[in-house]
Amino acid sequence: MTNTTFPQQRPFLVIGATGKTGGRVVDRLERSGLPVRRASRTSTTIFDWTDRSTWKPALDGAGAVYVTYQPDLIAPTSTADLTAFVAAAEEAGVDRLVLLSGRGEPEALACEQIVLTGGIPATVLRCSWFAQNFSEAFLVDGIRGGELVLPVGSVGEPFLDADDIADAAVEALTGTGHTGRVYELTGPRLLSFADATAEIGEVLGRDIAFVTVPADDYRAALLAEGVGEEFTEMVMTLLRTSLDGRNEFLTDGVREILGREPNDFSDVAKRAALQGVW
Repeated sequence: MTNTTFPQQRPFLVIGATGKTGGRVVDRLERSGLPVRRASRTSTTIFDWTDRSTWKPALDGAGAVYVTYQPDLIAPTSTADLTAFVAAAEEAGVDRLVLLSGRGEPEALACEQIVLTGGIPATVLRCSWFAQNFSEAFLVDGIRGGELVLPVGSVGEPFLDADDIADAAVEALTGTGHTGRVYELTGPRLLSFADATAEIGEVLGRDIAFVTVPADDYRAALLAEGVGEEFTEMVMTLLRTSLDGRNEFLTDGVREILGREPNDFSDVAKRAALQGVW
């Protein structure tokens, strides 16, 4: 980790500024008194991955850029979009790119190489599953309802605090010595989804069941809820790819970039419980 601040007066562009990590990155940069340009489909600065006409206005005049891809880098459109985006960022004179990536996804690995081999100094944050998926994303309703249902068995996952990701992103955006680096970030423990659900239940003082179902049943349930076939298939691919055991190990990436240990899942659960999200 370095304490050297990246010398730039141009705004930091945060793509996905309303997301779990983007919002946290924005908050940290603004608290440091740094100029920030928030970009998303609903921000004042519009950025939409499906509408390339929004890219140039968002990029013009920006310095360093935090890049999150929607809906996920595992989507088949990601490599073509990232290729075009890097070219657009280079044309706009962007100084630095920091890409949020996922572990074990072939499409994400391809996108990482697109960003790292482009003409702009770049850093990759290759992240495990967010601990906040239980409190700020699609697992919330199951926790609230007392039963979390997924097509996932006993595989261990090192759930990662989104606050750690944001701290790492700000360091990569503002510090030195990160060009060309891939930081693989994980939490400090391997937990199964059943383990994580039980820990949340312990924090809340009530039982929350975890139920494993066949993949076909889960797919059918998503479609019945009106999720849509394309998004359903992406979710199923993500679950199948990232939770097949290939990511069942810890790394020291958080320590490498931040010089400290990652936050524990139990601490994330306690914070969420205090905020009343469940």
